[in-house]
Amino acid sequence: MPLNKSKLPKKQLPKAKAPPKPKKPLSESAKAKKVYYVSPADFTAELRKYYETNIITDDLAMMIKNIAYGLAHASNFINYTYRDEMIADGIENCLMYFANFDETKSKNPFAYFTQIIYYAFLRRIQKEKKQLYVKYKATEMIGILDEFEMLEHEDGTSSQFELYDNISEFIGNYEDARAAKKEAKAVKKPKGLEKFIGEES
Repeated sequence: MPLNKSKLPKKQLPKAKAPPKPKKPLSESAKAKKVYYVSPADFTAELRKYYETNIITDDLAMMIKNIAYGLAHASNFINYTYRDEMIADGIENCLMYFANFDETKSKNPFAYFTQIIYYAFLRRIQKEKKQLYVKYKATEMIGILDEFEMLEHEDGTSSQFELYDNISEFIGNYEDARAAKKEAKAVKKPKGLEKFIGEES
């Protein structure tokens, strides 16, 4: 009896695999975390060697450098053009305050020195902003820019760099922040007799 071909089982073709999704490229901050990673445990061990010998080993110096570089690549610092100065300040401050760390009070030297670098960055940012404010203010008052600060176009015309597009806004924000800081300092909490008189009145 001839076989009915229509009833024969059909060969199942393997399903085509979907192409793998392309991996998203790592951001510069994410790359920096891998490149400049410092193990807190290793950092603590190297720091103890320093307190025993009063000698900063090459490994400890490299760890401090990597902490500073890693923090400089964080999203809140990565776009500053003077990151090299920030990093230098952070490393210098760590060396200045090495002796201040007290292991009996804190068990996390990694966080301690990261915080030193963090505040060194903030001070550098404020310093650079102040210098930029002076430069912008002078530019605003004089009404001209140096030749090297002008951008020349192909058609022969020239214009200010994008950096100067918000010059008035930058000056206004800086002056407002400075005024607010002075006002906050002027408002002092009453102490002693002043507080007593205030409560009685």
